[in-house]
Amino acid sequence: MRDSTVSIRAATEADVPLILDFVRALAEYEHETDAVVATEEDLRRWLFGEKPVAEVVFARVDGRDIGFALFFPNFSTWVGKPGLYLEDLFVLPDDRRQGIGRALLAHLARLAIERGYGRLEWSVLDWNEPAIGFYRRLGARAMDEWTAYRLEGDALRRLAER
Repeated sequence: MRDSTVSIRAATEADVPLILDFVRALAEYEHETDAVVATEEDLRRWLFGEKPVAEVVFARVDGRDIGFALFFPNFSTWVGKPGLYLEDLFVLPDDRRQGIGRALLAHLARLAIERGYGRLEWSVLDWNEPAIGFYRRLGARAMDEWTAYRLEGDALRRLAER
């Protein structure tokens, strides 16, 4: 399969169950199935509600949605421009190594350029060697000097209450 046989389509509200299916499949791949607490209602509200905060696109081949990307804008004060942050990229296991992930990333790169954004960035789990190799082959560089931090759950609430 070549990239030319892959079409990319924007998700619609009717795709919410499919989006959640892809999120769950990604969580299974990352050994984090219990971490997914998102509901269809959550996705509907935040992706298609009054103020959408993220976008989703699907990679489609032969009438089947076989991959997805969920992304949203961020902002770089150093570049002085927004960028796209890729939260999730997933291709169904039987459809990997056929250019689907590359087609999704190329689509996001085009979107970033069309919108005048300065970058496209994402995180990858350090054990995910297939993805790391793929990203390197695309010319992406690891930002090893940065350490990601996260506040969530009780820690987030405690800080908010101070």
